[in-house]
Amino acid sequence: MYIDQNLYTGRPEENREANEDRCYDLLDRLGVEYFRVDHEAAENIPDCELVEGLLGCGICKNLFLTNRQQTDFYLLIMPGEKPFKTKILSKQIGTARLSFGSPADMERLLDLHPGSVSVLGLMNDHEGKVQLLIDRELLDAADFGCHPCRNTSSLRFPTRALLERILPAMGHEPLYVDLPWVIEE
Repeated sequence: MYIDQNLYTGRPEENREANEDRCYDLLDRLGVEYFRVDHEAAENIPDCELVEGLLGCGICKNLFLTNRQQTDFYLLIMPGEKPFKTKILSKQIGTARLSFGSPADMERLLDLHPGSVSVLGLMNDHEGKVQLLIDRELLDAADFGCHPCRNTSSLRFPTRALLERILPAMGHEPLYVDLPWVIEE
């Protein structure tokens, strides 16, 4: 995978796709300082691991989930290397067994495509249909890494900025969960 070896401050000089530009607009409007790495499409956590060294922080795993009836939708953010079992999360949030949401629902609710899921996509959830779930372990990190709604760039900004400025500006109150590193069958 090709990675531009530069760590940039702020938005790119050229315009990008609309959903990515909206991420930069949001961060700039909120006065959040962020760093950016550009790269080929990173569609999974192993791809993201190549970017993390240059970015200087981990990139979290972002999962778009729904209940069995496909009436409730969730965006789970958690450490990238941590295993995930729907049964454990379903029990914690008191819902029917969860599964991955469809690409059509992801696009309709968050204006995102598979491989580009990001907490910043919540800015497109104007009706508040998606509940944000944050693994509490992410709160321990000084910095937060994610895509700007496109998987050809990755961003780093302070975790405090996510919690205190970005999420409130997007109108999403997170629900915190505690997911285990070791999953017993």
